[in-house]
Amino acid sequence: LPGLDPAQPYFQGTPTEVRLDKSDADFVDVIHTDTAPTIPYLGFGMAPAIGHVDFYPNGGVQMPGCEKNAISQIVDLDGIWEGTRDFVACNHLRSYKYYSDSIIYPDGFLGYPCASYDNFDTDTCFPCPKEGCPNMGHYADKFKGKNTDSFQKYYLNTGEAKDFPLWRYKVSVTLSGKKKVSGYVNIALYGSDGNTRQHQITQGTLKPDNTYTSFIDVEADIGTLTKVKFLWNNNWINPTFPKLGAATVTVQSG
Repeated sequence: LPGLDPAQPYFQGTPTEVRLDKSDADFVDVIHTDTAPTIPYLGFGMAPAIGHVDFYPNGGVQMPGCEKNAISQIVDLDGIWEGTRDFVACNHLRSYKYYSDSIIYPDGFLGYPCASYDNFDTDTCFPCPKEGCPNMGHYADKFKGKNTDSFQKYYLNTGEAKDFPLWRYKVSVTLSGKKKVSGYVNIALYGSDGNTRQHQITQGTLKPDNTYTSFIDVEADIGTLTKVKFLWNNNWINPTFPKLGAATVTVQSG
């Protein structure tokens, strides 16, 4: 039984007979997308975990792509009616859009068990544990019976617009070179099923022999990794033409 951002006003904190609860079905999965307090932030969605698995995409409060101004939101590619609805309740309505996309991407929307979204970019929430990770949306019931905790929160990031699923990797780059420079390092992944754009691993002072690690959420399911492209650039023109390379690049799939 999927709960698509169950309502907060008049329902949050009420007895289980009144609101959605894990006792309502053999398997209740919930997508939380608008959990800010109703007063004063006009959050329409319930914040507490109430199902067998509860997903909090992007932390569950503010969804990417919902920060547009009124004009650009209302004059939407999908029509003025769709745009007006998104302007009024964009975060709340993201839940059904994620669910719709999840039907098309059976292996997408992987949710990682985590204590909070603040911890999401740490090794404590990556990779998936031995029992695996559930897929948010239509195929969440494949995870039925694998969750032993009474309430487990799962976190993931999504894109700003269709198509919404992203695939998570941990990338570590050890630099080689003669001297430190100021700039940034980007990585692009190439695989048997697709390629990604460049994703930034670090920015600031780049020191040879140092290792820089970042979690990236990429826009394509690349399949088996076949190639990695490494790029670095100065923050400004440097007449000494410093050189940096990648001694090693380690890529771990979630």
